[in-house]
Amino acid sequence: MIGSTAGQRIGITGLGTNVPETVMTNDDMARFVDTSDEWIRERTGIRERRIASQDEALTDIALPAVREALAEARADASEIDLLICATVTPDMLFPTASALMADTLGMRNAAAYDLLAGCTGFMYAIAQAYGMLASGLSKKALVVGGDLLSKVLDWEDRSTVVLFGDGAGAVVMEPVTTGGFLGFELGADGGGGIHLCYPGSGSRHYEGPKPALIMNGREVFKFATRVMVTSANAVLEQCDKTIDEVDVYVPHQANKRIIDYAVGKLGIAPEKTVVNVDRYGNTSSGSIPLALADARAEGRLTDGALVLMTGMGAGLTWGSALIEWRSSA
Repeated sequence: MIGSTAGQRIGITGLGTNVPETVMTNDDMARFVDTSDEWIRERTGIRERRIASQDEALTDIALPAVREALAEARADASEIDLLICATVTPDMLFPTASALMADTLGMRNAAAYDLLAGCTGFMYAIAQAYGMLASGLSKKALVVGGDLLSKVLDWEDRSTVVLFGDGAGAVVMEPVTTGGFLGFELGADGGGGIHLCYPGSGSRHYEGPKPALIMNGREVFKFATRVMVTSANAVLEQCDKTIDEVDVYVPHQANKRIIDYAVGKLGIAPEKTVVNVDRYGNTSSGSIPLALADARAEGRLTDGALVLMTGMGAGLTWGSALIEWRSSA
């Protein structure tokens, strides 16, 4: 699915993020799994990640991010009429994390639902929110992206446990007079889904060991390095933009090697690329909003900056968005 926004100005007016307090370094991890700081850094670029406590659920981590986004947008919770939460690790299957957060925040007039698209969830969610806003079905939307993947890992599996961390982000989206989204590109390949999956987590009968995330790292790497490039190029072409016009590139923070490959193939300057995988690991749906927050903190998200975001993940799914940033509500 691909499309430009045909002049409908919908933008991000508020951004907030939050991560658990507990920091787990590579050396900490090496105490219980056969790995080392050098091994992890060389293969992933990760040096530490945030890990939620046993008592923390997704909504506990996401709510501070939501409140920050609302404050920046100068929006009261009662104004939100659509809440989409992109996650694969909700507090429970139902009631949804979105419904729980809407109730906590007093969003009495909001439609609320969770969206499951793996690490691409945030990209799918902002595209859906755009469609609802552009059509007039929604006036002001809140999109949350976050995951606590530490809750679904096999902590004896070195191939997965070193990669992931916990975190969440949120954005307020609404009609704007300047800037806004220019286009989206989304896709999925269910045939490759077996390479990154969570067997035993749904209605399909499962006779294996305790359910946990499993990943075929080689196949996922091949998929990621391909779609990070093709998806970005597709949305740029659709919006009649070139890679040279991009001011800020925000890739999904899965692995530094994947990011480096995409930067090289796209031909974008490394200094335009946001990288924080070294501090957070792969936070799934929280990855891109966390990177956006870092770009803002570094002064990169100036008025009129052309920002390219690309995600990919379980499904297998992928998605890109192009936005002309506006720095104030």
